Amino acid sequence: MIAPARALAYETVRATFERDVHSERFFREAAERESLAGRERAQAQRLAYGAVQRRGTADAAIERLAGRSTRLLDPPVLAALRLGLYELLFADATPDHAAVDQAVELVKGAGVGHAAGLVNAVLRRAARERESLAEALLGDDSTPERAAVAHSAPLWLAQMWWKELGADSARSLLAACNEPAETAFRVSPASGAPFPPIERERRTGTESLLSLPEMMVVEGRIDEEILRRIAGGELTPQSRGSAAVVELLDPRPEEQVLDLCAGPGIKTGQIAARMGDRGEVISFESDPERAAEVAAQAERLGARNVTVVEADATAPAMPAGFDRVLADPPCSDLGALASRPDARWRKSPKAIERLADLQAKILANGLRLLRPGGTLVYSTCTISRREGEDQVAALERRAAAGELPAFAVDDLGALEPGLASTHDPRCLQIRPDRDRTTGFFVCRLLKDD
Repeated sequence: MIAPARALAYETVRATFERDVHSERFFREAAERESLAGRERAQAQRLAYGAVQRRGTADAAIERLAGRSTRLLDPPVLAALRLGLYELLFADATPDHAAVDQAVELVKGAGVGHAAGLVNAVLRRAARERESLAEALLGDDSTPERAAVAHSAPLWLAQMWWKELGADSARSLLAACNEPAETAFRVSPASGAPFPPIERERRTGTESLLSLPEMMVVEGRIDEEILRRIAGGELTPQSRGSAAVVELLDPRPEEQVLDLCAGPGIKTGQIAARMGDRGEVISFESDPERAAEVAAQAERLGARNVTVVEADATAPAMPAGFDRVLADPPCSDLGALASRPDARWRKSPKAIERLADLQAKILANGLRLLRPGGTLVYSTCTISRREGEDQVAALERRAAAGELPAFAVDDLGALEPGLASTHDPRCLQIRPDRDRTTGFFVCRLLKDD
């Protein structure tokens, strides 16, 4: 028999790579449909997300052990091998014989029993040669090619970070993509201060932008008490890197603030809280479902000064005159790879170029909508020069040519030297490896009077 947890993990791996379904969405819906809960659900999630995340390493192992390209294997066979190799190389709780036998049963159940012998042979050899295999695959990340295998990342990503940040930072970032993501919450001012202590709460980070008093980081499992407080609007799941963006925007009571690309509304809620329901927050979101999420967030938090507008952030939809504008457009999300198991396999250099074009339009629009003397914060939850420092430089060139209103780049690096970008120290680059939170590029622009 196939254990229910392993069967669900296998179906998640297959859905991710065979049908291009998002891992988290498929897993959540399938677990609820199968009524899988508690320890079994937790085990299934560990196996599923781990196997998806470690696809790069597993594929290198398969080609080494089977002597053939993974492209020559039937997809159900490849999924069983990826899951089995993850268990053998990374999941200490699984006995070797169980990992092998269950993988064989999975391919039989998937109608590709003719490959059972191959799966059995590859995984048994992996178990026998585990130490030498791990050393060959995981023990050397001295080049982009080796690092891509060791840290299970697309080669283009390893090469880009190597070029833009240097070998040491690239290796560190790639390793961080496989570490558990930060579990952080923003405490609602309406809950009272100080916030009642929650077990396992701890403050983290240095005394800086990343140690805001309204933020808390929780270790371990999210329990029912935390879920209750989220539903009641007392807590909002949000990384410290994300919260730092609004801190730098610094919205004030009585101001008019525009949040471009507002979905799902996390930063909109934080802006409204900072303004204390005095003033107005206009939230643009072009996608109707995400616009509904923004409205739901505002309602959950009791934010009465938020107006959600279904609008295209690339084109002026209202008169200029905002005191502050947050331009947080769609990006490659390379600063959040640890929190989404399949995200690294969905990115590409072409996608970055498409996103960069969109970001440039949104950024220019935000600058036009700002009043003279106003403040614009441009942020992306990524680590990509094309989407960060290059965007700022291009905007400066356009302003100098008279295409856009004149502005100055505020020197955030002088305020937070430890977070300053190596390419443009006026900007900040928050990093998951160094700062233990979601990676964010942040720049603050001051429009001329």
